[in-house]
Amino acid sequence: MPPEYTLLDAGDARRLERFGDRTVLRPAPGATSPRRDPDRWSGASAVYEREAGSTGRWVARDREPWQLGIRDLRLELRLAAGGQVGLFPEHLQHADWLRDRVVEAGGGAVLHLFAYTGALSLVAAAAGASVAHVDASRSAVAWARRNAELSGLGDRPIRWLVDDAERFVGRELTRRRSYVGAIVDPPSYGHGPAGRAWRLSERLDGLLRGVVGLLEGPQRFLLLTAHTPGFGPQVLAGYLGSALDDWSIEAGELGLTAETGARLPLGAFARWSAAASASPPA
Repeated sequence: MPPEYTLLDAGDARRLERFGDRTVLRPAPGATSPRRDPDRWSGASAVYEREAGSTGRWVARDREPWQLGIRDLRLELRLAAGGQVGLFPEHLQHADWLRDRVVEAGGGAVLHLFAYTGALSLVAAAAGASVAHVDASRSAVAWARRNAELSGLGDRPIRWLVDDAERFVGRELTRRRSYVGAIVDPPSYGHGPAGRAWRLSERLDGLLRGVVGLLEGPQRFLLLTAHTPGFGPQVLAGYLGSALDDWSIEAGELGLTAETGARLPLGAFARWSAAASASPPA
């Protein structure tokens, strides 16, 4: 990862990270091994504390938003609910792949569902795509627009959409709108703007089939990520391959490696491109 972000250590279900000039200590259920360098864990500028039966709270010397420069982007970070800060650093392992797919397609429209604060939306926009950025949270979409302005991408063709992902896809199918690529990062469970319940295990297959129906062109592509226990690389590859009727899927773990060498698993991904699928084996 670029030096503006560093995973310093992970263990005992916690992660110690540096985001620019802030050191953040927060939960990491996947960090099941003991921490490797306990001495460096004191003095974090922000600590997310959670007690049994509690939703948790931040204890911080400075609660003001701050900015982080990473992969040619400028992002605003905040101490948010649930121990979040506004960036999933592990998603940026796909930034080069996404940029290359957009460039190969000569731009075109990219759909980003459950797009949160928009790091990958901005990667696609910077590479020349027009982006439909969709999230059910109005505050997250406003945060993403702020990130676009900070990154010098405020004038790019990005549609900022507060909407339910499934319903948006259904309307786009009715409108016969097409996209060259899609990014889908669904939560384990949640609710849309109108309170509609979402559970990954019940809705992922139908959502992916709808998204695939929107893709068009010889350079079309799809990136699927998830942070849900039980939805590892092979499970995601199965869902994606079934929706595409094409099993040339690349899949793997989402995760980060700390300065201490500790490995922090953070979910899984599956990704596909029509161009790679059509290429003969090397």
